[in-house]
Amino acid sequence: MKWLKRSIWALTFASLIVMQACGVYSFTGASIPPEAETITIKYFPNNASLVNANLSQTFTNKLKDRFQSQTNLNLTGSGGDLYFEGEIVEYKTKPVAIQGNDQAAMNRLTISVKVKFRNRYDEESNFETTFTRYEDFDSSQNLSAVEDQLVEQISEYLIDDIFNKSVVNW
Repeated sequence: MKWLKRSIWALTFASLIVMQACGVYSFTGASIPPEAETITIKYFPNNASLVNANLSQTFTNKLKDRFQSQTNLNLTGSGGDLYFEGEIVEYKTKPVAIQGNDQAAMNRLTISVKVKFRNRYDEESNFETTFTRYEDFDSSQNLSAVEDQLVEQISEYLIDDIFNKSVVNW
């Protein structure tokens, strides 16, 4: 029994050393440099040719919410240790799944976001990337009837991709 307690203690100690050596680790999988305390997320304007009036605000707020809920970083207006800026560069619908009568069975809403990420303490993780996601919807539905739901879902996918690339290092 005594050896079991010692083994558990040794394993716990070794785990703590490994986690400390890898920087700050959270149970969401985020690996953030231990000295990083703040994050700046600038407003993402919608510069796509087709504009959804709520998309910029929805997207920016969801990105801020993700980092506030899944990291210990404090949101700041400028000069953050981690820094995001960008723009929505594509918002479009197009027909997909064309049937024999040249009618589309499905339509696709696509959103692309260009993101510039800077990490003050780990410059190798900096990037400028365009992230693209889409959702299909039945062609019998009017876009305006499903648009809010599609924007919410696509925004979640995009934010997952951005979060993972910036702090989970995939």
